[in-house]
Amino acid sequence: MNRMTLSIRVATTQDHAAWDAYVDAHVQATVFHRFAWREVLAQSLGYTPEYLIAAGANGICGVLPLMLVRSRLYGTTLVSLPFCAYGGPLADDEPTLSALDEHAQARARECAARYVEYRFPGISPLQAPLQDLYQTFTRTVPENIEELAAVPQKRRSLLRRAQRLQLRAEIGRDVDTFFELYADNAHVHGTPALPKRFFRILLDHLDDSADILLVRDAKGRALSGMLNYHFRDRLMAYFAGETTAARASYANDFKCWQLLVHAWRSGHAVLDYGRSKVGTGSMDFKKLWGFEATPLDYAFRLTGVSEIPQNNPMNPNYQMAIRVWRKLPRPVVDFIGPRVIHGLG
Repeated sequence: MNRMTLSIRVATTQDHAAWDAYVDAHVQATVFHRFAWREVLAQSLGYTPEYLIAAGANGICGVLPLMLVRSRLYGTTLVSLPFCAYGGPLADDEPTLSALDEHAQARARECAARYVEYRFPGISPLQAPLQDLYQTFTRTVPENIEELAAVPQKRRSLLRRAQRLQLRAEIGRDVDTFFELYADNAHVHGTPALPKRFFRILLDHLDDSADILLVRDAKGRALSGMLNYHFRDRLMAYFAGETTAARASYANDFKCWQLLVHAWRSGHAVLDYGRSKVGTGSMDFKKLWGFEATPLDYAFRLTGVSEIPQNNPMNPNYQMAIRVWRKLPRPVVDFIGPRVIHGLG
């Protein structure tokens, strides 16, 4: 692309269809690049959209979804995208990629933002400081996944026990039930939970591209759940929740199996089990189920700081806060959580 004929502008709601048409045709696109996230994040969390479109003589040749995040605790940042595992610019060529990146950095300086963060789904195409905190996990969906023979041998006995307990899975959009599982799980881990309205708005805007899988016991009580995204050849299991009884009833292994079944029944070839922090139990569990890890390059353009901030639970400075958070009552953390988590996405 000739930089002389290239223009960068901020997208508006009128660009929705053209944006998604470009994303749907781009080989590196993810579900998080779709335009719906602009409305989800703006309406549910109050972020300011900074969605950029690169256009040349033949129309759109690049897009960059960005959110301006203003936090009293963590300062101002530009992120692609908050509470999304993947993001970053999509472009037809290197000059377009560079132009989008340069425009984002200029905008960050105008807003006195500390940095621009790009959450690439693999190797970063930019020469920029990287954070390698996360890995993502995927595996091919076996054709005979409904049979336990397709399950890793060490997990089959646990699934048989779950079957004897008459666990069952259901697919739907029950936000209220899922939120209780999700919020309980976040509380146990000592982290703030997103507000319930986030999930309501998400399901409303993503329509049939998102659903919820719930695992219930023989009495119909919800034990574990997962909010999922559908995009191209994959089902992405993303937000998780569970009760303290889930482990004793093998509900999480049962859920993992049923996610593979759900992916197969939905016509997907790949189950993407989302990102996990390196060195966590979540990462170990996914490996036991045969998921392969891919490091995620999160690239940073440092426009107001000298090094990448570590605003995550792995930071030793947050351990005391995590221990205190676990001891607070649920009504208290439900009230405070949305105000704290705003800058942690």
